Amino acid sequence: MASRTSSPWLRWTTIAPAVAVVVLAATWGRVLGTVPVIIVAVVLAAAVLAAVHHAEVVAHRVGEPFGSLVLAVAVTVIEVALIVTLMISGGPKTASLARDTVFAAVMITCNGILGLSLLVGAWRRKTTVFNAEGTGSALATVATLATLSLVLPTFTTSRSGPEFSPGQLGFAALASLILYGLFVVTQTVRHRDFFLPIDDKGAVVEEDSHAKPTTTRTALFSLGLLLVALVAVVGLAKVESPAIEAGVAALGFPQSFVGVVIALLVLLPETLAATNAARRDRMQVSLNLALGSAMASIGLTIPAIALASIWLSGPLLLGLDPTQIVLLVITVVVGGLTVVPGRATRLQGGVHLVLFAAFVFLAASP
Repeated sequence: MASRTSSPWLRWTTIAPAVAVVVLAATWGRVLGTVPVIIVAVVLAAAVLAAVHHAEVVAHRVGEPFGSLVLAVAVTVIEVALIVTLMISGGPKTASLARDTVFAAVMITCNGILGLSLLVGAWRRKTTVFNAEGTGSALATVATLATLSLVLPTFTTSRSGPEFSPGQLGFAALASLILYGLFVVTQTVRHRDFFLPIDDKGAVVEEDSHAKPTTTRTALFSLGLLLVALVAVVGLAKVESPAIEAGVAALGFPQSFVGVVIALLVLLPETLAATNAARRDRMQVSLNLALGSAMASIGLTIPAIALASIWLSGPLLLGLDPTQIVLLVITVVVGGLTVVPGRATRLQGGVHLVLFAAFVFLAASP
């Protein structure tokens, strides 16, 4: 007798993205009441879980580090499209939207996702191991991208305020693309072994022996559903933003905190995927997801914003304020100290989570 779940069309992981897109189409641009907001939140959560499932299917088929790269780039491209759309339609009041979103993504990935992964990975063991060569190069690239795009505008003098001149913005955009491209080539071609999971003895673990083989057809099906689910996640996060804004205002938090909440929602698929990988003792996959998402967020957003600035009116504020710069610097320093040994304990995970908590607290109470 055939299994009731033999047809992929009848699985919840297939139905959830489709329902999410329908709900997105039905609610986009509308003012929602309390009940619809709750329904959208439930559908959003289902879409996130479905996205994580399909990302893992694709990752198992293409192998590491390609699987992590697919999820990171897919989420970032959709996120960038949302940012550019909001900036073009929002006018001068969105001048700092790109900066706030990118910085929130860096803090969430490099402290929140990374710290949670380390804590989960080391929970049942004394230490969790990863490849310091690959992770170190990823962290160095993130630090360079963040400095060029988010720190330097605060100190340049061609324009008043924390913004680049057109020439400086063009240079930052080109440098971001070059660095991100070099890293992707290094990660996937030249030194792929630096980004593969390793065991306690340092030997590369190519495949997850506990997972069943995935066919090409199944992987392509999951890739399509992954993209659909991610579009729905980002879109529904935007639909929820008025309710989020109302909640933030009711709590007395600054308006910029809305960007943090939306970034948290958008990055939920990476968070769950990285946590699942850490629980399976595949810490390198978790770090690939965390740092790869931070890198893609900067390396793809800044060039897109530079191109969109041709049509944008008003200033484009990219420079971080002093508090944000301090948080970025200590994140890079602590991240380096975490990466260098190639192994970490729950302590390192806790340190990164405290830094993430400090970022959230200071965003709510600057």
